[in-house]
Amino acid sequence: MDIGEEVKKRLDAGGCVEDTLAVAKELGVPHESIVGVANSLFAKGFVTKEPLETSMTELTAEGKEFVADGSSEARVHAAIPDGGILQSDLNEKLGTIAKVGTSKAMAAQFIRIEKTPAGTMVHRNQPEVRDTVAEHLRALASGDALAPAELEALKKRKLVAVNIVKSFKLTPGADYAEWGSGKQAAADLTPEMLQQGTWKDYTFKAVNLDAMGRDPGEGHLHPLMKVRTQFRQIFLEMGFAEMRTNRYVESSFWNFDALFQPQQHPARDMHDTFFVKTPARTPTLPAEYLQAVKRMHTSGGFGSTGWRYDWSEEESRKNLLRTHTTAVSSRTLYEIAQHAKRSRDGFAPGKFFSIDRVFRNEALDATHLAEFHQVEGFVIDRNLTLGNLLGVLQEFFGRLGMRGLKFKPTYNPYTEPSLEVHAWHEGLGRIVEVGNSGVFRPEMLRPMGFDDDVSVIAWGLSLERPTMIRYKLKNIRDLFGHKVDVGMVKNNAMCRLGYE
Repeated sequence: MDIGEEVKKRLDAGGCVEDTLAVAKELGVPHESIVGVANSLFAKGFVTKEPLETSMTELTAEGKEFVADGSSEARVHAAIPDGGILQSDLNEKLGTIAKVGTSKAMAAQFIRIEKTPAGTMVHRNQPEVRDTVAEHLRALASGDALAPAELEALKKRKLVAVNIVKSFKLTPGADYAEWGSGKQAAADLTPEMLQQGTWKDYTFKAVNLDAMGRDPGEGHLHPLMKVRTQFRQIFLEMGFAEMRTNRYVESSFWNFDALFQPQQHPARDMHDTFFVKTPARTPTLPAEYLQAVKRMHTSGGFGSTGWRYDWSEEESRKNLLRTHTTAVSSRTLYEIAQHAKRSRDGFAPGKFFSIDRVFRNEALDATHLAEFHQVEGFVIDRNLTLGNLLGVLQEFFGRLGMRGLKFKPTYNPYTEPSLEVHAWHEGLGRIVEVGNSGVFRPEMLRPMGFDDDVSVIAWGLSLERPTMIRYKLKNIRDLFGHKVDVGMVKNNAMCRLGYE
């Protein structure tokens, strides 16, 4: 059967097809087949479409069962013998329909229940009953209409379902006369048509201005990148310069030794640090500075006694994935010291920051990952004190919108004094730690060649935790890693940090 020809016959005879659903029933084909042909004819300009909606009442699987076997209440009535039956025996006899059927039969007064010494007995109220539920369902199946109350009762029992079926009214389109001529309207104007002048011989499809445009599929910024941009902007507004952070693989020397962190420190164990197998060691380290760091670790200097242990150059040359961006700070400070030696003007103060990824061999949980981002800043100048550090922290965290900072003494291998930074968290309703800070120890700065009066104040925090607070995420794995929902990245709100 050529469905298109059948549609054309009806258009030629009556001027329109009132409903594609009626045509499908008449031809005995699925309605989807008629709709597919109608869409094709519409695209060619042969017909126009007007959407229609038809309410269709259909029997559910249980409704079809009632048509064949009778309603549950009628079957309960039919299962009761003269003289009655124990309810337990009735339940066993009818199975799954017994409970609902007994309830419905009692409501219809088909049966009654009697308590006896032998147990609960079920009796018929009358020898014969009329199964109106099954009758109504059979009427619907035959295409007959029901009263609204009768139909609503069947819907309430989920014996019928009302579905909305979408169909179309078809009328001749602008190119209806071309139908059957073998000449189809062109969809595109091609360069060849213009060059050869053949475009004059074509009929073109009308432009559908109501068609949905193509999804451009644009990219979306990850929440971490949005918060990172805000942090970076705050640093730049405060006059900081950004450090180079493109070195994920770092030597133990710059990551630990240059920071005056002893080689026996637990953080340098493989259970806390990812060591690199290939290449396993770095061949290049500044020789003079290497010896100065070694002397500071083994015997001290500049008023310090050092750590007093046998320092190993082999241990210092081991490669690893950097555990903190302070390794970037140590390289930058060394470059500042070298520049001061070469420069005619000598030492110059500065402010620097970094935001990038670090790696630690930690157990994964809702607040810890093996890789995360660290935010770090430091100020270098002459005669900086703890008061300067507190002032900078108040300004920096104030620009993040954090008020009422609290400071708690702590221990860091390369800063003294050292302070934890705490702030009030509106969402949690309590004070939480938001960062760590301190003044770099002379044992770290003097081997680089800085004068005695040069000080460095520094602080750091993670990027993930402020982002989790900003976007109200409880599990860090929902923010960063392979389990992240791409939809979350697309739909998350913009980030705006700052004074309230």
